[in-house]
Amino acid sequence: MGRNNRSNDLHKGLKNRHVQMIALGGAIGTGLFYGSASAIGLAGPAIALAYLIGGLMIYFIMRALGELSVDTPNSGSISYYAYENLGDFFGFFSGWNYWFNYVAVTMAELTVVGIYVQYWFPDIPTWVTAFAFLILITCVNLLSVKLFGEFEFYFALIKVVAIIGMIILGLIIIFTGIGNNGVPIGFSNLFDEGGFLPNGITGVLLSLVLVMFSFGGVELVGITGGEVDTPKKTIPKAINQVVYRILIFYVGALLVIMSIFPWNQIDGESSPFVQILDGIGIPAAAGILNLVVLTAAISAHNSSLYSNGRMLHSLAKQGNAPQFLQRVGNRTGAPVPAILLSSGVAGIAVIINFLFPEKVFSYVMAIATVAGIINWIMIVTIHLAFRKRIGKKAASKLSFKLPLYPISNYVVLLFLIAVIVIMGFIPDYRLALYILPIWVLILVIGYNLKKK
Repeated sequence: MGRNNRSNDLHKGLKNRHVQMIALGGAIGTGLFYGSASAIGLAGPAIALAYLIGGLMIYFIMRALGELSVDTPNSGSISYYAYENLGDFFGFFSGWNYWFNYVAVTMAELTVVGIYVQYWFPDIPTWVTAFAFLILITCVNLLSVKLFGEFEFYFALIKVVAIIGMIILGLIIIFTGIGNNGVPIGFSNLFDEGGFLPNGITGVLLSLVLVMFSFGGVELVGITGGEVDTPKKTIPKAINQVVYRILIFYVGALLVIMSIFPWNQIDGESSPFVQILDGIGIPAAAGILNLVVLTAAISAHNSSLYSNGRMLHSLAKQGNAPQFLQRVGNRTGAPVPAILLSSGVAGIAVIINFLFPEKVFSYVMAIATVAGIINWIMIVTIHLAFRKRIGKKAASKLSFKLPLYPISNYVVLLFLIAVIVIMGFIPDYRLALYILPIWVLILVIGYNLKKK
């Protein structure tokens, strides 16, 4: 497993409130505030149905990871559990794939940061803004884990409060007509523009790809296990609360948006939240909300970089990454080399934004989605192997079990494979399906070189 001296151990500085907000910070970001426009375009109001289906699958995935994390808390999470239950290769593969996934997520967040800033300053190129925030968030992650937790707590809190405020404001507009010349809008927009299912079941199925990108990040709860004071109490509470909160924020917020504004008039050029407040004549609120969605992207970037640094640190301690990556700052407790390397690779987004500003988000989002789906497939597969390894007697003593095991495992696996197949029917996502086998081949070669 590689060297494991105490000076390279991470500091325990995260509380329950930090863990909950880190998970929310990773999952409520670009997918909701920006990517949801494309998902609405595919499914119309029925996008709410797609989020409910995806949310149920995520719940099972989170409970599988939660069972592993409560039994053996570890900041390497997926990689460590794969190593223990499936063997050396899968520990190597899942760890590096997880890292690759969150590099892509970080790149996606950096991309939309520039788009949000252009709402106020249209002449600033997106790559300039991306570079500035890359430096800022890297510095935050190099601080102590406790300070990182505080930063992420308040950043995530801002966007959670903003979504709740948006839902409340939306309901006031729907029922009283404020902002609509005093005429209550009601819910007719959910059914008038082609019905609730304007593009049929096909539209809902295609939207599942974008929906699953939106949920990427909830598994950060597992990563925090090695830096939580009371993991056996904190992780179950965080998992159970985070899932239903996300469903409320996604389903509730999007239903309100599509009630106020016809779904087929959401253009996707800015955040649909901001566009709607602009469209109904509340520019001050739109400007404030644009600041919130900017904060959300920074928050998601922040939690993704946190995750990547911990994953590289864990891989190094297993002997699956260069040994210098397991070094931890004496004063901060942060895995400094791992954070710097992760941030440097994510910096490729700055270059791509400079070269291809129009297409970069959809391409990076596609890569992040397929890598994220592999992560989820690994989680439910590892869980199956874990239960088989410990046997029925030990499983009966587990304090936080996956419901409906093993049926839930196989349902999730079939669903995730179906989402990968659906990606082939969306032109911008086909690129990810071409990159996937190349990436797998690179990992196989990397593993064999490591063994030699």
